[in-house]
Amino acid sequence: GDPRPLPRAFPRLSMLTAPKAGIPSARRAVEDQLKICGHKRDADVFELFLSKKELTEVIDLSRFKNLKYLWLHHNKLHGITFLTRNYCLAELYLNNNAIFDLEGLRCLPSLHILMLHHNELTNIDATVKELKGMLNLKTLTLYQNPLCQYNLYRLYVIYHLPGVELLDRNQVTEKERRSMITIFNHKKAHIIQSIAFRGKVDASWNPRSPFKQKPAQKVPSDFAFANNVDKTVFANPEDAVFVRSMKRSVMTMTSLNWDTVPTREEKYLEEKHTEPAQMLRVTLR
Repeated sequence: GDPRPLPRAFPRLSMLTAPKAGIPSARRAVEDQLKICGHKRDADVFELFLSKKELTEVIDLSRFKNLKYLWLHHNKLHGITFLTRNYCLAELYLNNNAIFDLEGLRCLPSLHILMLHHNELTNIDATVKELKGMLNLKTLTLYQNPLCQYNLYRLYVIYHLPGVELLDRNQVTEKERRSMITIFNHKKAHIIQSIAFRGKVDASWNPRSPFKQKPAQKVPSDFAFANNVDKTVFANPEDAVFVRSMKRSVMTMTSLNWDTVPTREEKYLEEKHTEPAQMLRVTLR
């Protein structure tokens, strides 16, 4: 179900007659909501429930400057050009529509929950580009869209939208964040590898397209390896070195902080009791 419970006043909407398609029906749906909630001023409108209205279009909602929650799921919308000045909008539910273009969403800087599953989004690059400007976006759903058929779709979205913490109702893990670096940011992965092994970065290394995943080669089953060794052989040795660097054990070194140890003259001149010397601890991987 949707993360936020519906307001108590909204169940009364089932008694209303479904409006006809087009702008007049959208205007009527909005006015019906204002009457049900008893709002007389646009500034008092913080939420609108326009779900299951058979809407193909929505009127411009910029008059509701303080609108924070908007339910538009289970309609027949194709675009989102009606949200232009709703800068306070925090939660937007657009799932189960026929949306194929997200133009207009980049004007919502406060949005932190966006539901877009069960739509017709096909261009993953255009979708990610439109969502990049949402720095507060934490929860996002895109499943049951044609773009989900792309290879490495989930990692691609995580890489380009690093602020998202919950994608398609699954928590983004640290393992996924490390994997996306090796796949989509070879330069950064190569630098991390060079730091771990004190090597030099090969600037001539030109990785392939992120959607052309290299086939993994498996070692024959009769090949003897220890049980704690990963038996996957990487086609590119740089990838193998990077994975090995991320699996290295943590090493801790402790030494005395000589800045906290008083000299003989300081001990002689010091009248008060001196503080004990401090220890420095450095942790490396």
